[in-house]
Amino acid sequence: MALRAKYQGVLDLGEKLKIANGDVTEENGVLKVKGTAGTQYEKNLMWDAIKNAGGDSPSDILANIDVADESLYARHTVVGGDTLGKIAKHYYGNAAKYTAIFEANKDILKNPDMINVDQELKIPNL
Repeated sequence: MALRAKYQGVLDLGEKLKIANGDVTEENGVLKVKGTAGTQYEKNLMWDAIKNAGGDSPSDILANIDVADESLYARHTVVGGDTLGKIAKHYYGNAAKYTAIFEANKDILKNPDMINVDQELKIPNL
């Protein structure tokens, strides 16, 4: 039970992200976690949480996390104060990559300076 407690943040994040087909078992002192994340970004968040709890190469957890939609990196719902640059900085670490987000969303965006709250944007793989 100590392993579940150690990695409870990972399990909570999995629920928050609605990881599909999730399964958690403990066997011979190793926590086995599997499921399907919606996007690569969500999978990365899960791995970041695992490393945060267990270090860079934890030996007490095995995770098998698939990605349901590999055609894009993430989906982002616009909130107040968002700009494409701010969104690009969040996902890519570089605000200048806003153009990639704009190009991927030309079906709903006509101007990179005009996005609306509640729009769902595709964040492309780079």
